[in-house]
Amino acid sequence: MRSNVAKKQQDSKTASTPTSRPYRIEEQVGYLLRRAHQRASAIFQVSIGDPNITPTQYSSLVKLNEYSELSQNLLGRLVGMDKATMQGVVRRLKERGLVDSRPDPGDARRTLLSLTTDGQRLVNKLLINGPAVSRETLKALNAQEQRQLLDLLSRIA
Repeated sequence: MRSNVAKKQQDSKTASTPTSRPYRIEEQVGYLLRRAHQRASAIFQVSIGDPNITPTQYSSLVKLNEYSELSQNLLGRLVGMDKATMQGVVRRLKERGLVDSRPDPGDARRTLLSLTTDGQRLVNKLLINGPAVSRETLKALNAQEQRQLLDLLSRIA
């Protein structure tokens, strides 16, 4: 009986100790990008100024602020979202009364989006906090490293 217990203890020690392998998930780009994204998203939620705004909603509001009116399709392309994700984002923003939509008079198949007065007010408030999110996310890096990381990410995005 003792030998079975000792063997199980030895087996559990062996199972919990990582083996030496050439492939380590912690060194893979996808893993590191996902972890960095999780950290950036957590900082965003705490710092942006509205706990009900997601990063994808924020990006959409910022682009609508920049362009005044956009088709839903073009907005999706500008913020890097697929059609299904963009539809959900727009629906939630409309439900909150932050975005208006209307048919495009030149093409009835297209929907044009713009900020409502409440949406404009909110995006103006959030834009003040946006740079703080980036500063906090990047604070572990010096200024040169920050520029380099942003440059490299823009090249693969």
